[in-house]
Amino acid sequence: MEAVIAVVALLFVLFLALGAYAVVKAVGAARRGMDRTITQARRTVEDTTLRARTFAQPGAVGELAQLRLRLRTSMRATQDSLRAGAAEDSSLHESLALFQRLSAHGHELDDELKRLEREPDRIELSQRLPGLKERTEQIVKAADSLRWAARDRAHKFADDDLDLLSQQIDMEAGALRHWADGPSDDQPLTSWSDPAAAPATDQAKTASGSAAADLNKPSRPGASARAAEGDRADRASQEPTRPAITPPAPQPTYSWQKKPKPESTT
Repeated sequence: MEAVIAVVALLFVLFLALGAYAVVKAVGAARRGMDRTITQARRTVEDTTLRARTFAQPGAVGELAQLRLRLRTSMRATQDSLRAGAAEDSSLHESLALFQRLSAHGHELDDELKRLEREPDRIELSQRLPGLKERTEQIVKAADSLRWAARDRAHKFADDDLDLLSQQIDMEAGALRHWADGPSDDQPLTSWSDPAAAPATDQAKTASGSAAADLNKPSRPGASARAAEGDRADRASQEPTRPAITPPAPQPTYSWQKKPKPESTT
């Protein structure tokens, strides 16, 4: 009885542990999903604000907003492309590591541009703007290079696979059409339109004409009699030998056997 109680208690504790683990995992997944949603919403709001500043605030502030928007768009597109490609191509892991190092410089530049948007000294801002444009161009160019290289690699593999598949399909199609290369069983080897069939037809006509001429030749009387006897002998040898039929011996009758009843005629 104590063993049964211990087993039941152990199962209860095990179920509680599993339930707590499932609740923790569910809460973590919900929190991560909420964080992704908040991050995506914040990113969308920031991009919309930068686009609005690009058109609404001309001058140095509008150029800073344009630089931030271009930098964020390029880095985000490269990150998504490399992460999607690394799941299928292991060679992109090194490129993804290089992008992480480039991303650190991108975040540093984005923070600097964000601070300069609140800079009251417009003259100092205008002086530093060419250097900021050069750094932004360098980072964007590196990110675009990684992204397009990864896309070209994926397209190259897809094109090679498509070429190989096309060759295999062509070979299979040729094998399926192999019946058209030779004559089928229900068709004659030669036809009336085949030029090579004319000599064979002429030879057959010549052979039939020579056979008819041999039949029309007069034969000698002794030769015809000997030919008739030979034909009868050949037919006799070809006929199967019939076995001799022996009449059955009369069966003995016994006194205990019943006499057969006469058949009724009605």
